Amino acid sequence: MPAAILTESVTKIYLKRRSLRDMLAHPLTRADRVPGLRDVSLSVAEGEIFGLLGPNGAGKTTLLKILAGLVLPTSGRALVRQVDVAVDDTTVKRSIGFVTADERSFYWRLTGRENLRFFARLYDLPPDRADDRCDELIAAVDLGSEADRQFMSYSSGMKQRLAIARGLLHDPPILCLDEPTRSLDPIAAKHVRQLVSGRLNRRQGKTILLATHNLQEAEEMCDRLAILDRGRVLRQGTLAEVTAGLPGRDHYLISVDRPGSLPEDPRWAITVEPGAAGPPRLSVAVDRGGAALSDLLRALLDARVGILACSRRDPGLQEIFDLMDGSRDGGGGA
Repeated sequence: MPAAILTESVTKIYLKRRSLRDMLAHPLTRADRVPGLRDVSLSVAEGEIFGLLGPNGAGKTTLLKILAGLVLPTSGRALVRQVDVAVDDTTVKRSIGFVTADERSFYWRLTGRENLRFFARLYDLPPDRADDRCDELIAAVDLGSEADRQFMSYSSGMKQRLAIARGLLHDPPILCLDEPTRSLDPIAAKHVRQLVSGRLNRRQGKTILLATHNLQEAEEMCDRLAILDRGRVLRQGTLAEVTAGLPGRDHYLISVDRPGSLPEDPRWAITVEPGAAGPPRLSVAVDRGGAALSDLLRALLDARVGILACSRRDPGLQEIFDLMDGSRDGGGGA
């Protein structure tokens, strides 16, 4: 089956804005070129939730805008359902719903329902069909009677649900979400995640491209994901593939009959987990390679610490971002 989204070496270069004074003083000086994306290649399958993660300025929003037909790539190729965004952006826009957390794109004095009707006309929905579609989406995003309140009175969660409803007006098979749970409280964020993963993805089969800063959200929702930094893709794949082979230490949980006198060695770090129900548990970080773990278990037994269970903690996305942060602090490149 062809990919829902395919990018091949997509690069986007922006020209840095210059002040009028600078242009008058240096008329022959070219504007600085700022890379937004550099050789980004990825593939998103039909019906999956694909996550885009990275720090601010990594290029996530730029990539979403290119796929939505709002920005053209400087070089490379971006295909949405086998249609090149640079060749036929009209067809591409019919296939994609772009949802942003930018509240300024709504009319604050209109009600939620009136906002949807306005944007439905921009999508060329016939008036009779537009009203029915708005009613369907208001029910789908659980706005109910709140749809007839002015947008300016909405909570952040309600505004975000209305944004998702707007992105679904033309019933696109692909939905691009730009930080949909940003600034939402935990309950509102949970409702948005349930709407996206439950109703839109699992029940309706829509392909979801999710840009987020929430690492737990990405781990829970995404089938596959890509890590971007400074416009480049550092890693992509399933969570296991993305976190495989990371430098550093392996982490284990060891249940013991009693902590006893814990052995010390620079090859491992041991802490007793506080407040754990049942037998005491040790959180252990050991040098990778296997020998350090074997030596640790032997040292625990020699110290007369009974080992009841030992399980490996899989590395998470936070470990990748910690490495990225350490690389920047140390002056290294990503």
